[in-house]
Amino acid sequence: MTTAPNRTLIAPSLLAADFARLGEETRAVEQAGADWLHLDVMDGHFVPNITFGPLVVKALRQHTTMPMDVHLMIAPADPYIVAFAEAGADNISVHPESGPHLHRTLQLIRSLGKKAGVVLNPATPVQTVENVLDLADIIMVMTVNPGFGGQAFLASQLPKIARLREMIDETGRDIVLQIDGGITPKTAPLVLEAGADCLIAGTAVYGAPDYAAAIAALRATGPRPVQAPLVSGG
Repeated sequence: MTTAPNRTLIAPSLLAADFARLGEETRAVEQAGADWLHLDVMDGHFVPNITFGPLVVKALRQHTTMPMDVHLMIAPADPYIVAFAEAGADNISVHPESGPHLHRTLQLIRSLGKKAGVVLNPATPVQTVENVLDLADIIMVMTVNPGFGGQAFLASQLPKIARLREMIDETGRDIVLQIDGGITPKTAPLVLEAGADCLIAGTAVYGAPDYAAAIAALRATGPRPVQAPLVSGG
């Protein structure tokens, strides 16, 4: 791991990029100062949209040194985890609803040398992660319903973020609290005040004329000290 104190992690979501220029778009946000590249994998079953699979992740791995933060919105997720790990994913996050045994799924991800994440949908309670915090490297809170980019931020999730911050701090572990959905310079201060470490931003970055300025604007909203941002373990 590397340490970047007092720095909010910014993870642009490739879902909002120009799909005809994914390699170029990946390099552009890295040069603009992004920390991670967020990749939303959707299957048209778990969520009502289809994006891409391991082959695209493998192709993009050649275009960046950033950690590749893969969010699996697929069910079942377990049969595909090895493929995404081999494709070059550094972080792999899953929904509790995407398989019968969340604990086993997180064990699998970590056994492959990757960082393991749990994603909570708006209706998924914080209690879902209570018994797996020893295996989680990332907790992601969805502040929109998963499946589409460009949705409006759900302020109802702020108490959940605050409660998860408390739970994470009680463990004493370096678990990154990540927020995905409707993140803009207006909503970023709300989630950062609630305790977020990492902001996933799609249209707020890729929809801006200047990626570097957009990333800087998100960081300028008031970062929470981050003790140990995650970097690839393999």
